[in-house]
Amino acid sequence: MIVLGLDTCLNACSVAVLDGERVLAHETEVMARGHQERLAPMAERAMQAAGLAFNQLERIGVTVGPGSFTGLRVGLAFAKGLGSALSIPIVAVGTLEALAGETPGLVVAAIDARRDQVYLQGFENGRALMAPDALSVDVAAARLAELSMGREVTLVGSGAPLLAEVLPAAKVVAAEGADARQVARIAAAVRTPTPPRPLYLRAPDAKLPA
Repeated sequence: MIVLGLDTCLNACSVAVLDGERVLAHETEVMARGHQERLAPMAERAMQAAGLAFNQLERIGVTVGPGSFTGLRVGLAFAKGLGSALSIPIVAVGTLEALAGETPGLVVAAIDARRDQVYLQGFENGRALMAPDALSVDVAAARLAELSMGREVTLVGSGAPLLAEVLPAAKVVAAEGADARQVARIAAAVRTPTPPRPLYLRAPDAKLPA
């Protein structure tokens, strides 16, 4: 299955094209803003690098949050528009799930949500141990200690350094955004795609004009 993976939810814009497990193209740019201007050209370059036309895509995977209110809407709008034009399924992928990716063992994905909060979700060998949640750093640290129970832990994401003091022995993997290769892999594995919707764990900081 040929899948286009997209991530614009955090401080990076990432695009990947996969054919099964084979990565045909991958590009990532770190950016706090400008996802809307960069996403389409990056997707076009990735398809060219893969040697494919857009009408050869069979599925699109896109991160839907948690993350930046504006960023996740950019990725979702682009995916929906392209999917509609090509009449192919769009698969919603959680940002925290994509961050955890294929990391073995106990993995806790954490995104710095500002306001002394993190978005948090724990996984073990790819299986979610909890639903994604927005927690204060103190509550998240307590949840992390409860999940680990003395086991080895990998902390991944921009919120990982905020929790590292709780588990000094934990492996910390800082990440500005999710890897679109993981987004594509997760999307390909979904048996029955449902219409994607943004995942908001709290009200947006920015307000849309009335």
